[in-house]
Order: sequence, then C-alpha cells, then structure tokens
Amino acid sequence: MSALSAVTVCRGCCCGSGRKHPGLDRPHHDRLLDRLTRGTEGHARLRTSECLGPCADSDVVVVGPTPAARRAGARPVWLRAVLDAATTDAVADWVRAGGPGTAPRPAVLDGHVFAPGPRASDTGRAAG
Repeated sequence: MSALSAVTVCRGCCCGSGRKHPGLDRPHHDRLLDRLTRGTEGHARLRTSECLGPCADSDVVVVGPTPAARRAGARPVWLRAVLDAATTDAVADWVRAGGPGTAPRPAVLDGHVFAPGPRASDTGRAAG
C-alpha cells in the first residue's frame, strides 16, 4: 500500500460548533466527522485540530496530497464551509480517488477552496 494523504478537520472553538453555525448542533458536526472518517478509511490519515486559524471560514478541512504527489508539486487544499453530507462525501470521494495532484477535484468543491493566508486576523479571517 502506498503512503496515504492526510486530511485535517478543524474541530475547535468555531468549527464543529453550533455557536458559529446556529441550527447545526454538535451532534450534526460529529456525524459529518464520522461520515468523513468512514469515507476516507484506508485512503487517508484523518486527524482533527483544535484550531487551524481561519475561523471566519469554518468548518475548515485541509486535504493533503500523498507524499508522492507532494514531491511532484501538489500542495494541500484548504476547504471552507464543509457543513453538509454532500460536501463531506465529495471530499471523501476525492480522497479515495487520490486527492490533490492525483485526481481532479470534484466541481462541487470549487466554491469551498480558499487560501488561508500567512496569518489569521483577530476575526479569524486570513489576513495577508
């Protein structure tokens, strides 16, 4: 088996909480994390982070390329607002297909891609 990509899911103060997204309670976010875990099993190392920084863009997921794809120039892809089953499934499908640098990103994820910037501002929005 080749080396796996890494998928990092923010689940800290803003991401994964109903405070940031009223109407989406903690169990909703937990179900999405479980869905992503099952969907990427055997294809990625899934980990959670307390905070990835760009809180204004929650819920944030970073999909990393496999080590071979990274050596070939692929870079991690930051996704914002991964808040529903369809988006979560698209992330899992992409990872199973090979992820950044190996498989084309599903079009449904195009509106979720963002660049976090070098540092987060006091509002959590990436600032340059």
